[in-house]
Amino acid sequence: MGRANSAVRDVVNAAFDRFLAPRVPVLWILTVVQDIATGTVHRGLFVGRGRSGESGGAAYRAAADLAARCNIDVLPQPLRRVACWLNPDEFKTTWLANKAIYRTRMAMADHGELIVLAPGVSRFGDDARVDTLVRRHGYRGTSATLDAVRRDPQLANNLGAAAHLIHGSSEGRFRIVYCTDPAAGGLTREEVEGVGYEWRSLPVELGHLGVTSSSATGQMRDRSGRPFDFIGNPALGLWTTSSQFP
Repeated sequence: MGRANSAVRDVVNAAFDRFLAPRVPVLWILTVVQDIATGTVHRGLFVGRGRSGESGGAAYRAAADLAARCNIDVLPQPLRRVACWLNPDEFKTTWLANKAIYRTRMAMADHGELIVLAPGVSRFGDDARVDTLVRRHGYRGTSATLDAVRRDPQLANNLGAAAHLIHGSSEGRFRIVYCTDPAAGGLTREEVEGVGYEWRSLPVELGHLGVTSSSATGQMRDRSGRPFDFIGNPALGLWTTSSQFP
């Protein structure tokens, strides 16, 4: 989430250096891709070997530094209304599509609206177990998810799914509206609302917003003149505010 060094990263590095690196030769390969008005461009390729303190870790840190300069948008004020387009060839489940939520959440204003334009999303989990857990518990915030972990042994045995449920919630701070097309095989209104999101028809919302898959990221106005910020590929960036990310 924009920080290359954190307590979590320290634990990951320690486990990697202690248990994996001594047993397996590891090659680190990292790319940095930037979304610009004319499309996507590759900004860097970083390669290294070995432990986190060797050239492998150095490659990670160099890539993270470039990504911070290319892909983190630090805004002076929170965004009140955001629409994110999700490429249907890449995003077929909310497991991946919720990047639209956690890549923008630090920039979203309280009581704001996040519109997720999801033409390819037809499932919740990438596998049947996670899909079942998402349908059972929904994206209802940290407190509800931790309570579900205590009550549901299946969720307790799949903490990655529990973390995903937390990532995918706004904690009640802003609205999340998923726009799908059930007629084309997308999630239905009942399925979307059943996990705690709002729903709108994708074709209707696209017509109202006036955007397409080729629209460039930037500030726009819908057919009624209301402003919104459009993000063409939330997977290629992180949006935050100066108060959240000095």
